Amino acid sequence: MHELAVTQGILSVAIDAAQQHHARHITAIDLVIGELSSIVDDSVQFYFDYLSQGTPAEHATLRFQRRLVTLVCLDCGKRNTNIRPPVSIQNCPDCGSTRLQILGGMEFYVESIEVDEGQYHPLYVANEGKCLAIVAPEWSESCAGSNASSSPRT
Repeated sequence: MHELAVTQGILSVAIDAAQQHHARHITAIDLVIGELSSIVDDSVQFYFDYLSQGTPAEHATLRFQRRLVTLVCLDCGKRNTNIRPPVSIQNCPDCGSTRLQILGGMEFYVESIEVDEGQYHPLYVANEGKCLAIVAPEWSESCAGSNASSSPRT
């Protein structure tokens, strides 16, 4: 059920970013979701369809990009990539160690939005949503601490 709150956050981020740059309608939102994030695509889509009614994101397409798990063994140093659960990730496939560090597969963020003008605006949400900026040919990216701003290029 945590997908409701997650979807509210997706919608808020997308609408705020679009409004900041005077876009009237969001046509698509690209999401990156790690296989270990416990986010269910169908639930996010269900809540999005409901919550976006009457907003600039109504009828927008959600595009889900799944990221597989990447692990590194802390004993032998071997990096194992492209692991798809439910494959066991309890032991290193090379040395059998249980000392594994997860490097990828827990991500969840809005990667970009597409707006009605047909321009593709990458939207970066870095490290727990602390940095947010839209990047387009006429804008430059800037992140300062937990706030982000964009300003016209000169």
